[in-house]
Amino acid sequence: MVRLVGENVEIGIYQLREAIKMADEQELDLVEISPTANPPVCKVIDYRKFLYDRKKKQKEINAKTAKVVVKEIRLGPNTDDHDFNFKLKHAQKFLEEGAKVKVDVFFRGRSIIYKEKGEIILLRFAQELEEFCKVERLPKLEGKRMIMILAPKK
Repeated sequence: MVRLVGENVEIGIYQLREAIKMADEQELDLVEISPTANPPVCKVIDYRKFLYDRKKKQKEINAKTAKVVVKEIRLGPNTDDHDFNFKLKHAQKFLEEGAKVKVDVFFRGRSIIYKEKGEIILLRFAQELEEFCKVERLPKLEGKRMIMILAPKK
């Protein structure tokens, strides 16, 4: 016994053979929708079309999800003003496009003793871009890098 639903079908409880016969007469498929119900619910549909529509809906959902792009900009503890401004313009462009920007100061060799310089550069970077972004993660030292993440303002 199955509960039969679908288009061009009288809703009700039928024998399984009878339900299959009804589906064959319409040249459609009998698909079990809810196997845990008592009696199980089956629907008369074109199964290939059903799969196609489900795949299409899934594609639409995937297309709507925003993909977060993270662009990376690397500075040094002794970066001069021209280079700083050059990288600042790139960061501004990335933020306007909607990407997150990961700014890091890389300390080579003994330059790790200038941690304060690195933090000052990163905070200055964030301050210059404050109208375009918000600081998602404040400067933090990880090994030989000090990293800060900026997210675009909505």
